Amino acid sequence: MSMRDVIIKGLALSLGGLILFTSATGPFESLVQRSLFLALVILLGLAIYPLGAGKRWRPVGVGVDLVLALGVVMACAYVARNHESILVELPWATPRDMALTGVLLIAILELSRRAIGWIFPLLVVAGLAYAWLGAVIPGPLGHRGFDPYYMTETLYLGDLGVWGMLVGVAATTIAAFVLFGCLLLHTGGGSTFMDLALRISGRSPGGAAKVATVASGLFGMVSGSAVANVATTGNFTIPMMKRLNYPRPFAAGVEAVASTGGQIAPPILGAAAFIMAEIIGESYLRIALAALLPAVLFYLGVFLTIHLVATRRELKVVPENELPPWAEIRRPERIVPILAALGGLFYGVLSGRSIQMSAFYGILMTVLTFVPFALIARMPLKEIVGKLVGGLVDAGKGMVIIGVLLAGAQILVAMIGMTGIGVTLASLIVNVGGESLFLVALIVGGVCLILGMGIPTTAAYVLVAAVLAPALTTIGVEPLIAHLFVFYFATLSVITPPVCIAVFVASGIAGTNWLPAAVEAVRLAAAIYVIPFLLLIYPALAGFGSGWDIAQASSQGIVFVVAFAALMSRAMMTGYRVVDALALMLVIGLALIPGWLTTFSALVIIVGLFWRRRQRLGSDAARAALAPRSFKEHTS
Repeated sequence: MSMRDVIIKGLALSLGGLILFTSATGPFESLVQRSLFLALVILLGLAIYPLGAGKRWRPVGVGVDLVLALGVVMACAYVARNHESILVELPWATPRDMALTGVLLIAILELSRRAIGWIFPLLVVAGLAYAWLGAVIPGPLGHRGFDPYYMTETLYLGDLGVWGMLVGVAATTIAAFVLFGCLLLHTGGGSTFMDLALRISGRSPGGAAKVATVASGLFGMVSGSAVANVATTGNFTIPMMKRLNYPRPFAAGVEAVASTGGQIAPPILGAAAFIMAEIIGESYLRIALAALLPAVLFYLGVFLTIHLVATRRELKVVPENELPPWAEIRRPERIVPILAALGGLFYGVLSGRSIQMSAFYGILMTVLTFVPFALIARMPLKEIVGKLVGGLVDAGKGMVIIGVLLAGAQILVAMIGMTGIGVTLASLIVNVGGESLFLVALIVGGVCLILGMGIPTTAAYVLVAAVLAPALTTIGVEPLIAHLFVFYFATLSVITPPVCIAVFVASGIAGTNWLPAAVEAVRLAAAIYVIPFLLLIYPALAGFGSGWDIAQASSQGIVFVVAFAALMSRAMMTGYRVVDALALMLVIGLALIPGWLTTFSALVIIVGLFWRRRQRLGSDAARAALAPRSFKEHTS
C-alpha cells in the first residue's frame, strides 16, 4: 500500500468515524462540527483527486495541493476556534479573513472541478461575480453590488455562507444515511439486493433490463448520486444485458434510467428529501410520503416500457442457471440483518426521533445482527472488523463529492439570497407565462433541465429550488408540489441530452455511442417528464386532499402512465399503428381531465387495447407453431 493510499484510508476512516460519532450523539456546536467536517472532506478530496496525477508536472501539483490543504486547515481551524464570537458578535471582515475565505473558496471550486468538471464551479464563480459586479449590470437583473469585505462576512464569518444549512445537512443527516448504506452493503446487503433483483425479475421478458431497474433503484436510494450508481451497479448489469444480446444503447439507457430512478424514490430521494425538508419546513416523513406515488408511477412506466420493448424485440430472459436459488436468498444470515437495519431505521422515523438518530438506529441494528451471524459462520475476526472498517472508509469517500458540492451550492445559495436574483427571475418567468400555470411550469421545467446539466442531483436540486421554485409558489402552487416539480426536472438533467452525464458513464461501460443511448434513456423515462405536470393537475398524488381524492388521482395517474408507456414503446395493440397511436393519445387526454367518468372511460379503452394485444400475441404464437419448418429446424 502506497503512502497516498494510507493517507486516503486514514482520512476516510477519520471522516467515517466523525459521521458515526455525530450520528450517535447528535451535532455539537454547529460551526465547530461543520468546519471539522468540511476540512476532512476537502483534505480527503485532495488526496483522492490529486492535481496532475500521472503527468510530468505532478510535482507542481503536489505543491499546489499542499498549499490548499494548509490553507483549508487554517481557515477551518480559525472558525472552529472563534465560533462563539462569530455567532454572537458578527465580526467585521479583516484582510486576514478575506485571505482565508479566498483559499477556502479556491479549494472548494478546484475540488469540484476535479471531481465533476467545469460546469458547476463556473456557476459558483458566476454567482460570486454577479454579487460583486451587480452595480454595473443594466436592467432588472442589476443590483447595488457588494464589496469583498461584506461578501467575506456573509460567506465566512457567519452561518449563512459556507457554514450554512446545506453543509449542516450534509454533515449530519446525509452523512448518516451514506454511512448506513455503506455498512449495509459491506455486510452483505449489496449481494442480497442484487440476488433479489435477479430472482424477482430475471425470468420475465426483458428480465436482465428489469434486474438492472430493481437493483440500481435499490442502490440509488442510498448512493445519493445517479452517476456513482451507474459506475457501480452498471458494471454488473450492463455486461449481463450485453451477454444476452441486448442492443448496447438499450442496455446503457436502461442502467442510466434505473440509477436516476433511485434518486426520486423514497425513503431517501438521493439525499434531496432532507434538504427539501429544511428548505420548505416540512417533516421528512411528509416529503417521503408525498414522493411515494410519483415514484410508483415512474417505475410502473419504466417496467412497462421495458416489457413492451422486450416483447417486440424478443429480448432474452436471464438463464435459469444464472439465477440464485430462493433458498440461498432466504437464509437468515442474509435476510435478518437487512430487515433489522430497515426496522431500526423505520422505528426511529415512526417514533418521532430525528432523521439522523433514525439512521443511527439502522446502523446499530446492522452491526448488532451482522456480527453474531458472522461469528456463527466462523468468519475470522479480522474479516469482520475489515468489513465494518470498509463501510466507514467507503462512507468517508462517498461524502467527498456530496460535501464539496453542497458547500459550493451553499455559496451559490448565499449569493442568490444576498442579491435577490431568485425573486427577480421568478417575477420575470411569471411575467412571461402570465396567468397560465401550464406555461409557467413549462418554462420552469425547461430552465431546470438546463441549469441541472452536468451537475449531480442534490446540487442541481438546491440550485433550481433557490432560483425557480418561487416562480411556481408565486402563482399559487403549494410549496411541496413546487419543490417536487423542480426536483424531478433537476434529476432528469443527468439523462437529458446534450449534457447527460449518467448516460455518458453508462455508454462508456456498454461500449456504445452516447446519443442512441440517450434516445433510449429518454424514451424509457418519458413518463417522469410528464409526472411533474400531473402533480400540478392532481395535487392528491402528493397526498393533498381526502382519501377519495388520492384514489381518483392515483387511478388517473396509473392509466396515464400505462398509456404513455405503450405509446412511447410503439407497442402493437390492434395491429394498426395509426389506430393504436390515436387510441392511446385519447386515453392520455382523458387521463388529464379530472373526474371519475373520464377515468372510467380511459380505463375501459386501455383495458380493451391490452386485451386485443393479448389476443393478437396468442394468435401470432399459434400461427408460428403451425407454420412449416425447414429441414434444419426439424433436425435441430
